[in-house]
Amino acid sequence: MDFTHLPHEFRSIREKMVNRRSFMQRTGMAGLAAVAAPLLAGAFTPPKARAEETDSPAETAEEAAQAKDTVAEIATAALIAEDLATTFYYNGLVGAVIQDPNLAGPGGSADNVSSGGNFGNVNYIQAALTEEISHANLLRSLLNIPNAAGDPVQTFYFPAGTFDTIGPFLGLLDALENAFIGAYLNAIQEFAAKAASARQRESNHQLFSGGYSAEELDYLAKVSASIMGIECEHRVLGRVISNSNPANNRNYETNDGITAVYNGATSAVVALTPFLTPSTGPGFSLQTALMNQGSVSIPVSGAPPAY
Repeated sequence: MDFTHLPHEFRSIREKMVNRRSFMQRTGMAGLAAVAAPLLAGAFTPPKARAEETDSPAETAEEAAQAKDTVAEIATAALIAEDLATTFYYNGLVGAVIQDPNLAGPGGSADNVSSGGNFGNVNYIQAALTEEISHANLLRSLLNIPNAAGDPVQTFYFPAGTFDTIGPFLGLLDALENAFIGAYLNAIQEFAAKAASARQRESNHQLFSGGYSAEELDYLAKVSASIMGIECEHRVLGRVISNSNPANNRNYETNDGITAVYNGATSAVVALTPFLTPSTGPGFSLQTALMNQGSVSIPVSGAPPAY
């Protein structure tokens, strides 16, 4: 790319950027960079220049599970997660927990925050509900599911008391969002790997067995990253509500122990399983959440990234 032909505002921003070396020295990151440099150099060394490496049995199992995940399976797992999140946030807005002072306050509700509540915090939860519904709608369209009645899971189970008081509610919010972030991190990696495989097949004039072009798989990786960014916001805003400081307490998000999306012993599906199991606690209906969400959700702007 010829950087001299970038739009003016991009060139201006680039020209005003702080010198990288002085920035790192001022922020104390020079030592970190020195440690990271050889690791990054190793990561980007061409394969032929590296010493022969043998994966551990655990790594081999993880890679096999990732390779086994199909596009439909990844999208299905993500849809279940988004429906779970929809059900979770809706019931947080209509449950007794909404009257906590950190939310709508005593005697308050999602659409009528009391003087003893926090209007902004309630808005965080309302917006999260809208966003999770939007994500599910997108995934449903990818899977050619005409409406939410056709989704694979219609009832989700939460530990007793989840929607009664703020502690259990925010504790589960944090756990769920960490799992969602881990799931999408893996989805990005898996779509990227599938895109590379598809590109290799295309260069050899072969059809990719999954039926998706490299460009389509690249786009799915981009969409996954776009959704993951919103889940990261939810995690941090949950910490804002709980007054956990700093709320943005990570340099990098984690995969939360999840190493594949659909298949394998440490997949996102395994992480979701407790919420699909009646022994976990009371069941809550997805359809109830969707039919009534209009009374507690708020509009949120934005659309999936351009293809």
